[in-house]
Amino acid sequence: MFAKRTEHSIGAIVSTLQSIIAYFVGQGRQNRVPTRPSLFELLTAPEYNGTTMVNQFTLSHYDEAAESVRARTPHRPVIGLILGSGLSGLAGQIADATVIPYSDIPFFPISTVAGHAGRLVIGTLAGAPVCAMQGRFHYYEGYSMQQVTLPVRVMQRFGIDTLIVTNAAGGLNPSFAVGDIMLIEDHINLVGMAGVNPLLGANLDEFGPRFPAVNRVYTKWLRQLATDVAQERGIDLRRGVYIQLAGPNFETAAEVRMLRAWGADAVGMSTVAETLVAHHAGMNVLGLSTITNIAIDALDAEGQPSHEEVMDAGQLIVPRLTTLLLGVLQHLGQGG
Repeated sequence: MFAKRTEHSIGAIVSTLQSIIAYFVGQGRQNRVPTRPSLFELLTAPEYNGTTMVNQFTLSHYDEAAESVRARTPHRPVIGLILGSGLSGLAGQIADATVIPYSDIPFFPISTVAGHAGRLVIGTLAGAPVCAMQGRFHYYEGYSMQQVTLPVRVMQRFGIDTLIVTNAAGGLNPSFAVGDIMLIEDHINLVGMAGVNPLLGANLDEFGPRFPAVNRVYTKWLRQLATDVAQERGIDLRRGVYIQLAGPNFETAAEVRMLRAWGADAVGMSTVAETLVAHHAGMNVLGLSTITNIAIDALDAEGQPSHEEVMDAGQLIVPRLTTLLLGVLQHLGQGG
């Protein structure tokens, strides 16, 4: 008798919850604001701006988005740029630019983080044909990893074969200082190891194999090119391993000590998922981290990291990173 009552009670609770969820989903769809969807609407995949947000994508989704971009610009770039925190202004140097807001591209999420403008800027930079993301998406914004990495696959279908990714990172290596630029030689995909991997789900063979090797994500000749350009331009370029966490909080002192012991030199909340998807799709990949704060490993330290600190430090690094990127692009524009 007790078991039957318990089963009946659980069934009633489940039924009630389903009714509540159905009501709020219905209300969300009836009262949506087309030009600025709420996070609830994004996560429940409603229609907005004539498109539909989805969490899992097929090849036709990527192709539709790529064709939408292709139809809006005469340019046919082969180099993609993902501009991290503080670097958005570099897109202003792109000549003969076509600017496309993310909201105009089918299935694109909307960037919600300060310092991320939310536009594709397509044109010529340092003589190289580029497609620049002026702002990226993050897992901590509530998007799935498939949504976070959607633009990378769209760029690949648009014709991009080389991806350059930048980010703002915390320094774990004790020899690093705020203002350093680190060439990413390898990464630790902690979020992916925990089960949140952008390659989960049905594999799309048009991009790459089901079980990709990832011991060479960051292309050797691009790393060498960045090293050579840094030397030519008098830029001290660090090298190291980047680790991605989910965010949005910064790390505890104990976590900092753990990450350092694992062999990570810099920590952030982006990049790894994007470069993994690019590598899976056969793209050449270059990654650069700007060290915008030093990760704190002492429990009672007075200072604490903040997004404002990251943005301020980023502005100090921008001139040198811009010089490095323009030098790399100049070589690529001349054929490598």
